[in-house]
Amino acid sequence: MTESTRTSALASRHLALGSDLEDWNGMGTAWSYSSDPCYEHDAVRNAAGLFDMSGLKKIHVKGKDAEAVVDYIITRDMTQIVPGQSAYGPILTDEGMIADDAIIANMGGNEYIVVHGGGSTMELLEETAKGKDVTCEFDDDLHDISLQGPKALELLDAHTPMDLSSLKYFHQKKTKLFGHSCIISRTGYSGERGYEIFAVADVVCDLWDKILEHGKEIGVMPCSFTALDKVRIEAALLFYGYDMSEENTPWEVTLGWSVSARKGDFRGKEAVLAAKGREKVNLVGISIDHDDMLAGGEKLLLDGKEVGSVLSPGYSHRMKKSLALVHVIPEAAKAGTNLTVKGDDVNYAALIERTPFYDPEKTRTHQ
Repeated sequence: MTESTRTSALASRHLALGSDLEDWNGMGTAWSYSSDPCYEHDAVRNAAGLFDMSGLKKIHVKGKDAEAVVDYIITRDMTQIVPGQSAYGPILTDEGMIADDAIIANMGGNEYIVVHGGGSTMELLEETAKGKDVTCEFDDDLHDISLQGPKALELLDAHTPMDLSSLKYFHQKKTKLFGHSCIISRTGYSGERGYEIFAVADVVCDLWDKILEHGKEIGVMPCSFTALDKVRIEAALLFYGYDMSEENTPWEVTLGWSVSARKGDFRGKEAVLAAKGREKVNLVGISIDHDDMLAGGEKLLLDGKEVGSVLSPGYSHRMKKSLALVHVIPEAAKAGTNLTVKGDDVNYAALIERTPFYDPEKTRTHQ
């Protein structure tokens, strides 16, 4: 068991399921269970999988200047995000590079919840908030469990007073679930229709137990981060620190769509707009002529010349493909390009494919 500085209220559940509570973002996290991650993967695609995402950091931004602060911190135009709606995007350094990524939810009443991973969002928020009528409060009591899959709506809708089917993609609402107060957000990290449930530590264990109890007969099961990695790679969803970092601009990692060039000033605006068209790498997806997942870090060659490297590898038993998200130089980034994967005792043919690999039109997420 890896020693962590943050503790999920669900730690005992993960231990009982066989997890060693490996560290992610300072919290003991279920990277694996005793169950086969392929079965967990199947649950997400066929029914629903339940993940503990509490390692994500939650920050309440409140006050008269809350909108101005969150609008400056992210590339999205937060003045257009109405109460009950949220937006995903990168958080930039002054140099226009990606310091983190986050989802920011407008809760109404000059309050926002910023949900982010392992980057420097909190430090940048506090810097932005100086001298303004706003508070930025980190909340580790607020947990986040995520039910992802085609049967998630059916299961949750039967146990909440709200009409969950009417909740639009990237919208959230305060409600009750199994009698407990919570926030349900129609977001996720799987390539499926799914929901994230934000609830305090005192009730999150009962919510976890009730979801699994009522979902057992329809194929719902608890899922580890190993399964999460499988589904998010299939869906070409990025993981900060793996697929992007402070060495990248949004243009390099398929996040150019999230840069609202016409909005007011935001951190790194001038630099990021100047960087457009000057990409050093492009993020693309490859399939590999291999019957297992790569280790990660392998070099990519085009006609014998090194053109990139492997970032996030995974094996999809459902697609019967070894897949990876990679960085390559722009000249080598065209779909259909044949590459060679080279590493220690590794030499495989690879093909740049259109992404997402799974459900390329994203019909399942948006249905």
